[in-house]
Amino acid sequence: MRLSVVIVNYNVKYFLEQCLHSVQNACQDLETEIFVVDNNSVDGSIKMVKEKFPEIHLIENKDNKGFSSANNQAIRLAKGEYILLLNPDTIVEDETLMKVVDFMDLHPDAGGLGVKMLDGKGKFLPESKRGLPTPLVSFFKVFGFSYLFPKSRLFGTYHLGFLDKDKTHVVDVLAGAFMLLRKSVLNEIGLLDESFFMYGEDIDLSYRITQAGYKNYYYPGTRIIHYKGESTKKSSLNYIFVFYKAMIVFAKKHFSKQNARAFSLMINIAIYFRAFISILARFLTRIILPLSDALLIFIGIFIITGYWEKHFIFRGGGHYPVAFISIAVPIYLVIWLLCIFLSGGYDKPVRLRKIIQGMTVGTIIILLLYSLLNEHYRFSRALIFLGAIWGTTVLIVVRLFLHSLNINAYRLNAEKNKRFVIIGEKDEVERVSNLLQKTGMNPAFIGLVSYQQHRNNSNGFIGHLGQIKEIITIHKIDEVIFCAKDIPAQVIIDKMSELKNEQVDYKIAPPESLSIIGSNSINTSGDLYVIDINAIIKKSNRRNKRMLDIAVAASILTLYPVLIFIVKKPIGLMKNIWDVIFAMKSWVGFTHLSESETQRLPELKTGVLNPQDAFKQKTFPQETTMRLNLLYARDYKLTNDINIIIRGFRELGRH
Repeated sequence: MRLSVVIVNYNVKYFLEQCLHSVQNACQDLETEIFVVDNNSVDGSIKMVKEKFPEIHLIENKDNKGFSSANNQAIRLAKGEYILLLNPDTIVEDETLMKVVDFMDLHPDAGGLGVKMLDGKGKFLPESKRGLPTPLVSFFKVFGFSYLFPKSRLFGTYHLGFLDKDKTHVVDVLAGAFMLLRKSVLNEIGLLDESFFMYGEDIDLSYRITQAGYKNYYYPGTRIIHYKGESTKKSSLNYIFVFYKAMIVFAKKHFSKQNARAFSLMINIAIYFRAFISILARFLTRIILPLSDALLIFIGIFIITGYWEKHFIFRGGGHYPVAFISIAVPIYLVIWLLCIFLSGGYDKPVRLRKIIQGMTVGTIIILLLYSLLNEHYRFSRALIFLGAIWGTTVLIVVRLFLHSLNINAYRLNAEKNKRFVIIGEKDEVERVSNLLQKTGMNPAFIGLVSYQQHRNNSNGFIGHLGQIKEIITIHKIDEVIFCAKDIPAQVIIDKMSELKNEQVDYKIAPPESLSIIGSNSINTSGDLYVIDINAIIKKSNRRNKRMLDIAVAASILTLYPVLIFIVKKPIGLMKNIWDVIFAMKSWVGFTHLSESETQRLPELKTGVLNPQDAFKQKTFPQETTMRLNLLYARDYKLTNDINIIIRGFRELGRH
């Protein structure tokens, strides 16, 4: 056997299919075996390989073993003289495999080989050839010198930019996306180091090849397309931490203690530097729109005020007091923008009605406060109305403009057909699926997910509950429906808590939703009887809860001289007020349970009161206490908090 091709796949079915077609075309005249090692994908990759490429050796892992371990599984079974480690998000040319094998035959000193890689737009990828990431080289890379001076022999060593990309060179490091390795060399130096879960293993293996006296070649005589990053889903801080931690593992393994310490220090500085830049960018991204809104509204009111003064109020000359523009208008802006925020006007996707709602509520609040002011500070109701009209108009126009630019973050909430997954056992998920399809919702996608792992990728299931996070990402799910008949409430809450940052909606289909019993809407032939989950982990609920905490704290602080005669522990009450204001506590939280049980609930600030305070009976069995916590987390309402605070008012000084 001349060549063994090893491809590790994780949730990139369509790229994998394209890659396998290209590999099969490239090995027509070469004795080749192909291995696909699947790391527990949930996107239908396994089914696709079995149906379309039955001759390929498929290894189905039941968990994600990482890049190194998965490759080693296949290498141990491989019979080829050469081993090609190939990413699934690549396409090889028809003659690629023959050319690289011929090159290795002609260069017995070659332990490994890489080729010229192009991205999906045909641009050369500089990581096709790389230098060893010594502390100095890494420093230049991390702090941007290699980017600014890519062809410099001093600064451009990481990507060897000073070497001609169209000529063959001996290099330090091969890219993991395409690594052709001599099997006899692997037998000598060992397989991939499995202490590298992802990233860094290519550098480690390349280094060990050169340490054993062999050479790594960059060979531009053939090209591949590498859809860079698709197979690994590189993302923000997570990628930064994983990649740079892998570099530290490499340094500790191969560098002297002194160099390893210097390298680790530099890498840790890089991690926090990049993290700071990322956090700063996120902050600016979030604050830029509200600041722009405030500026545009302020400019509009300033112009309107000048016109109103000149043509209606002070025709003979005169102006509103300076305090109107310098004090009153900024206060109006704060109230308007705060109300828009609380209404969800800054949530994604953009909803114009939320902006209108926020401006309307803000205007009402401003007018109410205006009526309570001393006549000396009542500047003009007309300007409040005109400012509100201008503000609403300009904010809508800005959103429409951003929408017209096709900026994803500012796309308007155009109605779309939702994508669902239904979780449960076969009979129940099929029943709920049938109900869902018979409504007028016209779902774009319905995926069935089994509660039990053994049903993975069988009987129409696309995966199991343990894979739900990956399923949501891969299938772009909008809504998750849990079948209460099959899944305990605790498990449902666990998953909702685990997936709190996934921006999907949740519903529970109760066992009694057995059939469509008649239409409750003129728009549907029948309704699916599901219970909306108004979970406490929803962004809007957390925001409303926080605002209630602040409002209650401010009210109690104002009435504190009176409340010291009502509340049991007035000193504790004062401490709790400040703890709540500074977000160290909430007025209502979960009942204290064991650490293991608390970890299974959504994250919540420690509460002064808890759901038990809504009842006269203060002691409950532990099972009942846990159920109260679950109900509070699952179906959150502000009225629940208000009720608990009223009933437990005398206990607000509790520590």
